[in-house]
Parts: sequence; structure tokens; C-alpha cells
Amino acid sequence: MKNLSLNSRHSQTWRSCVGFSFSLFLVAIGFCLSACGSSDTTSTKPVTPAVNVIVPIPQAIVRETPTMLHTEGTLWLRESGKPIQLKGVNLGNWLIQEFWMMGQGSNGIDDQCKLEAVLDKRFGYAERERLYRLYRKNWIRERDWDLIAQYGLNVVRLPFIWSVIEDEKNPGNLRSNAWEYLDDAIAQAERRGMHVILDLHGAVGSQGWEHHSGCAGKNLYWSTPEFQERTIWLWQEVAARYKDRAAVAGYSLLNEPWGTTPDVMAKEMIRLYHAVRSVDNNHVIILPGHSSGIDAYGKPADRGLRNVAFEIHTYPGFFGWGEPSLQVHKEWLRCGSSGNGGVCEWNTRLKNLNTAFFVGEFQPWAGLGAELGGQITRVTYDTYASYGWAATSWSYKLLSNNGGQGNGTWGLVTNSGQVKVPALDFNQASLSEIEKLFELFGSIPYEPQQAVMTWMTSAVAPDPFARSQ
Repeated sequence: MKNLSLNSRHSQTWRSCVGFSFSLFLVAIGFCLSACGSSDTTSTKPVTPAVNVIVPIPQAIVRETPTMLHTEGTLWLRESGKPIQLKGVNLGNWLIQEFWMMGQGSNGIDDQCKLEAVLDKRFGYAERERLYRLYRKNWIRERDWDLIAQYGLNVVRLPFIWSVIEDEKNPGNLRSNAWEYLDDAIAQAERRGMHVILDLHGAVGSQGWEHHSGCAGKNLYWSTPEFQERTIWLWQEVAARYKDRAAVAGYSLLNEPWGTTPDVMAKEMIRLYHAVRSVDNNHVIILPGHSSGIDAYGKPADRGLRNVAFEIHTYPGFFGWGEPSLQVHKEWLRCGSSGNGGVCEWNTRLKNLNTAFFVGEFQPWAGLGAELGGQITRVTYDTYASYGWAATSWSYKLLSNNGGQGNGTWGLVTNSGQVKVPALDFNQASLSEIEKLFELFGSIPYEPQQAVMTWMTSAVAPDPFARSQ
């Protein structure tokens, strides 16, 4: 039997098409992964048992002061040794842009490298830098951190591109404001009792072909030793700064590093691991899976790797993994028809490897309608937590041209349908129009996915699968 494989999120069009086939233990098939029933006993129709209706019961959100986390075996643990359930969300499109998440991407400008180049050509580097500061100031603000806390979440995954830290004009040196955004994110999370996972989403040269590594169609990281050395340098700088910061839950070394073979990926990630460990003995180091799985690593302990976790991205309902539905989530979360597939297969695998797990991206509410989306989200987080897995959904914020949650967008928050986001042609838009767009991102009225918030903060959990028995 083939090994269960990874799958990806990505692109509005959409991203790396990755999916699982449930008929073969969810083997990857493409990588680019109440009844009410009648109670009338005189009826000749079969009687379907009634399903008890579970209603959410609000409860106070308990916040803890973050402590240094570590892994032992398959568990994520507090400094005291007590297990912790890490349930969180990604801050996508903040420190590395994905244009589908903000209603942009037309006229050929659909990744961060392209926009930077256009702004440089039209306005100059200094003005581009000013515009990006304006953009980042507004995409995530104080109100966003407050909303994340209101969802009952206790960890954020923070995707960032290399040039947030390294001076692109002076390689191998820090930017003058290298720590501005990471410092602020960690402080904001810390004040709300949350941890942060630092995720290098876009390495210099790009680690894949997809737009979400910063530059689509590049994939130069693997063929350029200089880029690999600069990435080692970058992670050592990050580790030196945050090695004693308890609110940092761990370092996710590289997002979806699928532009090479599994063996080359594993070899380079292990080299990165040792580089970080030479500076920081405290934090969890998260080893990314390949689109074809995690087998290339072997058993981490046998390779001298400690305090680590594996990372994969699971997307039931997307990227070839069926359509968003109750049944596709049930197959995954309830182990398939055999009872040994889905999450059960992964749990067995991780026990054999004696290694912790991080589901770095997943999308449980989109396309399901508000109420069912809220219920599936709660059950997904609870299921992952029951195995001791950390989990961060994709994504916190998505803005669209028309606005509104509709049948379920990919954002825990989106813009109200009363306020639309204009699609700009950055090739021609005036400086004033670009400024107004970026400022709008920080002030636009939100429409939260309220059912997710309600169920994530409920004292009782729903049972959406009862209706499909």
C-alpha cells in the first residue's frame, strides 16, 4: 500500500492541486493533495431515529501566560510537562502576499515579486518600501488580534518572506527594521495568551514554483547554494533573537518545499535543523513534509533530531480531495469506511515514528454554509487535539471584491458585503489609489464567520456526523 501523502492549499485558481483518494487509504491522487424521521408507527416507511440537537453553550475563554513549549514523542508539552492543545490560524497575506486573498491579481500582477518590480519601476524603491509599510500596517491591526482571541484560539502561524528580515539590497545583512513585524506579532500574541509559530513561507530564490513562495515560476532555492546559505543565516538570526522567547512555539523551517525531490528536501531541512540548533536549544523545530509525504526523513530520533514535529497540510474538499461536503470531512476525521484510514492512519504512522505533528494548514469551513462550517471546524480542531496534534487553519482574513461570507469564504473574517474591495491595475493605478486601497484594508467593516466563533467557544461540541449515520 502506498503511503498517505500531503496536500496543499494555494492559489485562487487554486493552488498546488493536491488531493487524496479515500478508496486507497486516502492515497494522494494529484500533486501540483436528522433525519427527523416519522414517529407515526402506522407508516410503512422505515423509521429514522431522531438525532438529538446539540446547541452551543457559551463559556469564558481561559487565557494562559505562554510558557516555553517542547515536544516529547508525539506530544506538544508546556514547560511543566503538561500537554497543551494548540488550536490556531494562519496570518496569511500579511508578511507575504497572496493576491487572491485581497481581491487583486489581475493584469498579470499576481505575486509579490511582480508587484515589487512594478512599484520599483513606477515610483522607485524608497516609495515601494513606504507603500509596503502602509500595506502591512493595515492588513493586520489591533482589532485583528482581538478577533483572533475571540475565536478561542491560542496560536498563530506567521508566514513571512525572507526580505522581511534580510536586506535585499545588501544580502547577508539585516534590514534596518528587520524585527519590526515579528516582534510586534509575538508581543500581540503574548498579551492575549497565544503562541506564535514562525513560518518561512518564501525563501530567497523561492522553494517551489507556486506564487505563494513570493515569486511564481522561479524555484531557484534548490539549485543555488548561495540561497541555501542565506537561508541558514536567516534562521540563525531568527533563532538568536527569539531563543529565550516563550511565546514562540516553534520554527517552521520552510513552507511546502516541493520544488525538489523528497530526499533532497529532507537532507536540506536536516542541515537547517542543525544550523538552528547551534544557536537555539529551546524551541521546537518543525520539519515540513513533501507533497509525497514524510518518509524521506525516517525516524527523527534515529537521525539525532530532538524536540521536533512534522508538518503537513490537509485540505478535505479541495485540490482534488473531493468537494466541500459533510461526507468528505467525515471520511477524513472518522477514519474512512475501514476505520483505519484518514486521521487514524496518520496517528499510527506518527506513533511509529514517535514524533509530534503540526497540521500547518487546513480549511474546514469554506463552502459548507455558515452553521455546518462552524460545526465541522470545531470537530476538526477537536479531532486533531485528541491526537495531540497542533493545528492552524488557513486563513484568518480574506477580502474580496464583492464581500460577504456567502456559503463560506476562506477567511474567519471577510469584508462586509456593503463595502467592496476595488480591483486595481497596479500598472496604471495612481499612487493615491494604491494608498487608498492599502488603507482600506485596515478600516473595512468585517463580517466574521460567526458560527465558527460560536462553536469554537462553546462548552459543548457539535456532532455534525450524526445526521449521516
